[in-house]
Amino acid sequence: MSQPKTPSYGGQAVLEGVMFAGQKVNVTAVRRKNSELAYLEVPREDIGWVQALKKIPLLRGIVAILESSVKGTTHLNFSADIFAEEEGDSKASAKEPGFLEKFGLVIGVAVVGILSFLAGKLLFTLVPMFVEYFLFGKLFSNFIIHNLLEGVLKIALLLLYIYLIGLTPPVKRLFQYHGAEHKVISAYEAGVEMTVPNIQQHSRLHYRCGSSFMVLTVIIGVIIYSFPIFEYHSIIERMIQRIALIPVVIGVSYEVLKFTNSVRDIPLLRYLGYPGLWLQKLTTKEPEDSMVEVSLASFNRMMELDKELSVEPARPSFAS
Repeated sequence: MSQPKTPSYGGQAVLEGVMFAGQKVNVTAVRRKNSELAYLEVPREDIGWVQALKKIPLLRGIVAILESSVKGTTHLNFSADIFAEEEGDSKASAKEPGFLEKFGLVIGVAVVGILSFLAGKLLFTLVPMFVEYFLFGKLFSNFIIHNLLEGVLKIALLLLYIYLIGLTPPVKRLFQYHGAEHKVISAYEAGVEMTVPNIQQHSRLHYRCGSSFMVLTVIIGVIIYSFPIFEYHSIIERMIQRIALIPVVIGVSYEVLKFTNSVRDIPLLRYLGYPGLWLQKLTTKEPEDSMVEVSLASFNRMMELDKELSVEPARPSFAS
């Protein structure tokens, strides 16, 4: 008799805490200055047409990324509010918001999350393209070489950006919580007893991480841009193509990420996921025991609520 497959859970680091996504609830645990934990528990409300789109290859990647952006913004806001409150900067009203105010807040967070993702993706797509054009545009005419140089510039800018922000103490701590989140997921998937010492023995790198997705979009983008059908003859045509192909690059990259995760235990194919793991050496740091405690508390609370709601095994999602 075959053993049941271990459910795949995802999560995200927030300010002084970690969020984990279950099938029926998303839970964030944040460490206050007095060492107590504050929790945000948000039931997952699956919309029928959204769930239908998430079953369609290529489209499901776009839906998953946008959904993650909205979800992530909500939990980041919670951790930021806790931080502001403890700094004495909270200006929240003591009055309980009404239905319309709550509805407006939910819609606002969703819009901000989606717009932030789209703006970042657009900026990261176009800036390297223009830089490559101004540096090398007149040196040769082979568009495939231009695409490769554009990809190299994207990787360089991405690495430089992550390295520089990682030098700041707040972001370094965020990256440590990112590492704690990965360690908890890895320990759970390994089936070990979920204690801090056991969890600390596991890697802070994970195949399913969103950092891996960032690298894949660059690599997949270069491949897609280099198809003869997408040869361009001006910088304007090149820009329009890049913008129009963003959904295609996201969709294909998501499918490749799922594939690399599914073959990570096959000796030769496991190397397909290594570029993303290398990037995680920048986006994650080794966590302190106290950070792993917060991550484990968030995970345990999520598992507890999922069990109470009698959920089925969770669907795969990004590790972060």
